[in-house]
Amino acid sequence: MKLFLREQIPLIVIYLAQLILITLVYRLDGGSGVSVSLYAALLSTCLLLGYLAYRYISNRTFYERLETVPSSLDEAGGPSQDSPLAVSLRGLLGSQFRLYKNDLHSYRHKLEEHIHFINQWVHGMKTPLSVIHLMIQDKDGPPFTAIGDELDRLKKGLDTVLYTARLDTFEHDFYVERLELETLVRGVTSEQKRLFIRNRIFPTIKIDERIAVTTDEKWLSFVLTQIITNAIRYTTEVGKHVYFHGYIQEEKRAVLEIRDEGVGIPAGDLPRVFDPYFTGVNGRTFQESTGMGLYLVKQICGKLGHEVSICSEEGKGTTVRIVFREFYLTNM
Repeated sequence: MKLFLREQIPLIVIYLAQLILITLVYRLDGGSGVSVSLYAALLSTCLLLGYLAYRYISNRTFYERLETVPSSLDEAGGPSQDSPLAVSLRGLLGSQFRLYKNDLHSYRHKLEEHIHFINQWVHGMKTPLSVIHLMIQDKDGPPFTAIGDELDRLKKGLDTVLYTARLDTFEHDFYVERLELETLVRGVTSEQKRLFIRNRIFPTIKIDERIAVTTDEKWLSFVLTQIITNAIRYTTEVGKHVYFHGYIQEEKRAVLEIRDEGVGIPAGDLPRVFDPYFTGVNGRTFQESTGMGLYLVKQICGKLGHEVSICSEEGKGTTVRIVFREFYLTNM
């Protein structure tokens, strides 16, 4: 109704100006019957109101559709009334909607092809990395150790690309199961032992052995790997620890805390650490930072139904907290 009235404002203004002008002309012509003028104005006003009512009723759904945001694309086809304006608008919207659906389908097809290509490429790159790793695993000496370290970095980079590409199709690669939290954490830290040894950082695990959580092992392992990588990367002093603490919070939720003794995060950067590509002050100091690690952690935890938060004090370290809403206590 408001849109209709706004559209008719010029007509109403012209009508009032015309009414005033005709009344003045009538008075200047010597007419003295005020009642006759008022009666003529009343009749003219009734005609105007009748015309506006007809226009509104004939195009009511047209105006309602323009004022309402459709809840789905299928509702954007235009009004169903048969007035000329409504019919023209429905035809225009229908043709535009068909073009939009065709473009959207083409875009989705290209995106799926791109994701498929990325997946195939990453898997293709992992094969020579595995071969090189097998070739040097029995070799000793600084050169082979350095090669192994670089292979680990390449593998993590490829995993980041792979999981980023799969994030939009998460529901197609998702398997929920009950996992013992301590076993999962120890498995991930064992896989990262080369990284711990190279930086001379020590993992300290203190997790309630009874805690079992409902999650996806592969995706959560990737999340823990990202957190561990950041914890070690931003710990510049040797001999420090990364602490893993798992406990039950008020008998309602299971919590896993990963705390490092690194450089910490400036207070001004904390609100943005989960934003994609945000590296902050530390990212300018540590050149390997991509700004995607914590973004992927946040996105994956959200899709898994876990809560993730981070707190830090500059110069003292950072704590990442993952909260599991669904957990079980096993009988030991």
